[in-house]
Amino acid sequence: MSTPDRYGCEEAFRRLDDYVDRELSSDEIRLVREHLETCATCAAEFTFEHQLIACVRRKVQRIAMPKDLMTRISAKLSEGEDSSSSA
Repeated sequence: MSTPDRYGCEEAFRRLDDYVDRELSSDEIRLVREHLETCATCAAEFTFEHQLIACVRRKVQRIAMPKDLMTRISAKLSEGEDSSSSA
């Protein structure tokens, strides 16, 4: 399957979250970036999502987290996996 030459709004919008999280292939990144450079509507959506994520990251860094939180989360996730595999 070949890569398209360009993305329209729908294709770019579907990939926007993954673009913000840098989870796309280099070709997909290029296509989304090119679309954002030519589409003010999608560029505004990207700017909003990017700023929102940056704000959340800054706020999360200021939260004091209990030392054993990751251990408890991992244990709960393991419990969920065990119960779903036996269903």
